[in-house]
Amino acid sequence: MLPTFGRAYTSTHHNFQHQKPRLMVAESSNDAIDVVVKRRGCRRTVFRMLDLASISYPAEPHRMLLPSRNILQSFVSSHTSDVFKCHSRTEDSFVSPPYACAYSNEAKRGGVPLLAVATEQGSIHILDATKRKEWDCEPARVTLEPHDNGIFDVKWNADDTLLATASGDKSTRISSVETQQLLSILDGHTSTVKCVAWDPAHRDLLTTGGRDGMLCLYDLRVNNLSDQDEIPARSAVITITAAHGQDKVSGGRQKIRPLPRGITNILYPDDRPHGLVSSGSFDGILHYWDLRLPSNNSSKRSPKKPSHNPLFSSIMDPTICHGARSRGITSMSQGSGPSAGLLFALGADSRLYIYSYPTLTPLRTESHPNLQTNSFYVRLATSPCGRWLASGSTSRAGSLFLFDISNAGRVAPSYGKRADGPISPTVRFRGQSGEIGAVDWAKDMVASCADDGTVRIWRPDLEVYQNCISNSEEQKWDWFWST
Repeated sequence: MLPTFGRAYTSTHHNFQHQKPRLMVAESSNDAIDVVVKRRGCRRTVFRMLDLASISYPAEPHRMLLPSRNILQSFVSSHTSDVFKCHSRTEDSFVSPPYACAYSNEAKRGGVPLLAVATEQGSIHILDATKRKEWDCEPARVTLEPHDNGIFDVKWNADDTLLATASGDKSTRISSVETQQLLSILDGHTSTVKCVAWDPAHRDLLTTGGRDGMLCLYDLRVNNLSDQDEIPARSAVITITAAHGQDKVSGGRQKIRPLPRGITNILYPDDRPHGLVSSGSFDGILHYWDLRLPSNNSSKRSPKKPSHNPLFSSIMDPTICHGARSRGITSMSQGSGPSAGLLFALGADSRLYIYSYPTLTPLRTESHPNLQTNSFYVRLATSPCGRWLASGSTSRAGSLFLFDISNAGRVAPSYGKRADGPISPTVRFRGQSGEIGAVDWAKDMVASCADDGTVRIWRPDLEVYQNCISNSEEQKWDWFWST
């Protein structure tokens, strides 16, 4: 089992002096401390020595932590036991591209790693990603078909009994994992529903965001039901229109209705039960909403203004510091453990933006020369330990990027000024074809979904990785590893 990490090096330096000579601590060129493992027998010793993040106080994200890039480099993926195919529902194709994926909450706590994968055809494949021997058969999977259109987001509820799916058919649907039955249809959007999030503090509440610029809050306890093909349909209890504003349209004397700026991602912060953070397709401004506040019910309200006002927003758009115009945010993820108090956002300009929470103030930017994110299908995901961040990429090479965000909260210069260097070391993996969009973490593993219709699981295995490095020509037929 791969533990989490987190105690500052300065507070554990004396422990290194008492370790057996199976470990070598070397200083890299940027004065970061790396742990080099010489053989498999030392792995448990290293991991136990670093297993401190889960007990460290979350209010200390700015202390310099022991880097774990070497651990990220040890992630490998088998060609036989770590690959799943998203089978097509139609006879004219063999596989269907996966659009979204999500590990169950139990998987993130170390339980059975069930992974829900949503496809272009509206199917959900529930995969058992438990590690197995190379030629063992794939565990039985469960397939749901809640939509006849692409599913752009999928989320488990708190007790992993329900799945919420956001689709291009303008609806969000609730399905039972146990019975595989469709329970409810959530209406209210006028365009593609792009994202969905369950309220972690209230099991019956969930919010959706759409390309129509609307945020819709649903309460599964409210009986505002109507029959739609014998499946109950619910309407939103709160609707926020034009949540991220609307585009300016010049039509001369002819009146043209402004187009809304789409919602790309939403998340419920862990520490505020009624709060919601949203990102948009137009710029890098994040909004924080208090869903308890009343709406602007004035009948003379301009349609260009939102029906609610955010409680607060980012003080500046960080994307304009790197180009001539604003660029939208494709995905967000919040930190935990050593990265607590931070929000990570992936920009359409192929940059990773780091915001402080709850102020939503931009702190710094990270990038990689091969990272391409000029698509709103590319997602971010933070590991359960809070030390790592996974990102897909639109590169045709099928690249997965893992960031070490242990020290992402270090004090940085004012935004826009040049920093001394990257704070988040990055490792690149190549093992699929086409764009990698959806990614998600469970304990000790990360999943990546590609346009070639495959889902690949990456796990840390130091012995296999070292063998791949020393015998690359032979091992390339069995494994993929970091490049």
